[in-house]
Amino acid sequence: MYTNTGYMNLTDDELEDLTLPLKANSCGVYRLITHPVMSTIRPLGRPDYQLLYVASGNAWFSFQNETVEVPAGNMVLYKPDEPQKYAYYLEDKPEVFWLHFTGKKAEDFTTQAGFHDSRVLYTGVSSKYQELFLSIIRELQLPRPCFEELAPLHLMQLFLLLKRQREEGGLQKTEIQKEMEKAVHYFHENLSTDIEIDHYAKKLHMSTCWFIRSFKQYTGMPPRRYLTSIRVKKAQELLESTDYGIGEIGSIVGYDNPLYFSRIFKK
Repeated sequence: MYTNTGYMNLTDDELEDLTLPLKANSCGVYRLITHPVMSTIRPLGRPDYQLLYVASGNAWFSFQNETVEVPAGNMVLYKPDEPQKYAYYLEDKPEVFWLHFTGKKAEDFTTQAGFHDSRVLYTGVSSKYQELFLSIIRELQLPRPCFEELAPLHLMQLFLLLKRQREEGGLQKTEIQKEMEKAVHYFHENLSTDIEIDHYAKKLHMSTCWFIRSFKQYTGMPPRRYLTSIRVKKAQELLESTDYGIGEIGSIVGYDNPLYFSRIFKK
């Protein structure tokens, strides 16, 4: 299992803090690689809020004795002291970001984001969300000056993005959006292969220009740039957490030429 986490190192009594507007207690990401299943059961919940973002694959959540499948592009919110029960299965290829937070304005932010009448919120698949979660993780991992102020600012930005999305009419899954979501998943699952954008667009019976335009509208960047971005992020993870050489890492993320990979990574 791949994991990347950051913690504030608080005691249980400190997890609920109403002296600040918003506070990030801990944050992380899990990706199953070999373990067949990972499950979490907290009958009494936690003293703080928990937000989970399914970035790829599927996860399974139990609400009031009913188990539901939550696919990529959704966020799930647990309020303080709410029972928690959920699981990830290797066959679903899940990647899930999670965040524990507290604060006297936490309920206001979650309500404005769209969690006022549902635990599950469809947000779409976006690298912006992943970048904000990773920014919080990094702040908590290395307590540099002002990290306690910067971490909640990233969280606030996440909630404001969700609020903007809701006020602009929310996301409705059109057929085009479904195809773009599939494309995002395909890129993540096949980043080590030589992906030709025009060939992929042809499989969808789309022109290359139309596919690029639709993909950019959905993710915020053109497909080639998005693919490069996730390859570089994956390479960074491998550099930080493994002892693979540069050439090996380049090959894993889809660059057989070490010099070209080094140039891309540096850029």
